[in-house]
Amino acid sequence: HVQLVESGGGSVQSGGSLRVSCVASGYPHKFTCMGWWRQGAGKERDPIAVIYTVDVSTWYSDSAQGRFTISQNNTENTVHLQMNSLKPDDTGTYYCATGLRWVGSLLKPSQYNYWGQGTQVTVS
Repeated sequence: HVQLVESGGGSVQSGGSLRVSCVASGYPHKFTCMGWWRQGAGKERDPIAVIYTVDVSTWYSDSAQGRFTISQNNTENTVHLQMNSLKPDDTGTYYCATGLRWVGSLLKPSQYNYWGQGTQVTVS
């Protein structure tokens, strides 16, 4: 039974930094992809940063590019998102997601088999 547990959310002032982390348990192998998605109030859940573990390539949304950094630890099946220069528009619930195998696009929810419960990030 795979479980994803996020941590590290919280409240921060504009310009500040936060690091959110996700630990995946219950799966003894490496996930094909791991990523962070964000859902703001009344908005859809969108990808923010994802990593394709096969070649460690990464993708960032336009809003995250240059401010956020995604990193992973394959041995521990963990993924982190370092967020700097935070803005109020970054406010939302951040979800960790992992995929078992490649199905076509890192930017589609269907690529991911497991999702965490989410951690709230509030920037004021």
